[in-house]
Amino acid sequence: MIDGELGAFLRSRREALAPADAGLPDGPRRRTPGLRRSELATLAQVSVEYLTRLEQGRDTRPSAQVLGALADALRLTVADRAHLQELVAQTHGPQLCPGGRPPSARTVRPTVQALLDTLTTPAYVLDPRADLLAWNDAFDRLARPLGMLDGERPNLLWYALADERARDVYPDWDDVVDQGVADLHEHRRGDPSTDVLAERLARTVGEPFAARWRRRPLAGVRSGVRAVQHPRVGLLRLAFETLTLPDADHQRLVVHLPADAATAVGLDRLAGRE
Repeated sequence: MIDGELGAFLRSRREALAPADAGLPDGPRRRTPGLRRSELATLAQVSVEYLTRLEQGRDTRPSAQVLGALADALRLTVADRAHLQELVAQTHGPQLCPGGRPPSARTVRPTVQALLDTLTTPAYVLDPRADLLAWNDAFDRLARPLGMLDGERPNLLWYALADERARDVYPDWDDVVDQGVADLHEHRRGDPSTDVLAERLARTVGEPFAARWRRRPLAGVRSGVRAVQHPRVGLLRLAFETLTLPDADHQRLVVHLPADAATAVGLDRLAGRE
């Protein structure tokens, strides 16, 4: 799925940009969302034929000037522009490193596990695919009754999308899934295993995943509050912070804290402290 990703990303942003936001009239009989190719080509001062080749993946080496013009015309955010640069780097990467990026590690460093074990609130480590690599006892008590730790290789995005229990667990299920898909897309970094997961989700889940993936979401949040409906202690509101670990595998440490007094009581009950 990396093949053609540059063109697919440009098309996703073209289809997401309303004509009015680009200073164009809506006009009658728009059969497709967003800007037409001809409109974007005019705004960026490139030919429609060239833009078509870019979007179809038949031209993967646009100049910096063309990319800058397209980014301006599409009103790309800072995160979108950074991702566009990364896609260009990935496109040129095979000549520099034919073997590609090696698979991500399936374990965490002993010091990271020791850090997890010192935390008394739920915490875990994810890889770019959202696989759970390690967690502490507090997260085990929270997540195991919900089914999050089922299977040999638990994956939080797979759970949210493919496990029927997830819609009851997450009152804000749509936001959780949007965030998970954004994280997967943002953390691909040329790792083919993330594309394998995306293809499996598209086959298994269908449109709830595929529609989000086509939008090429970026800039997932790194902190906030997430609600979890727990069968043992009721509604929990968990504040979370996400920290990127200093290694080549782009692992993320996620720590949860109670966002209110009722959640603090609920976590104490799960821990047997009440």
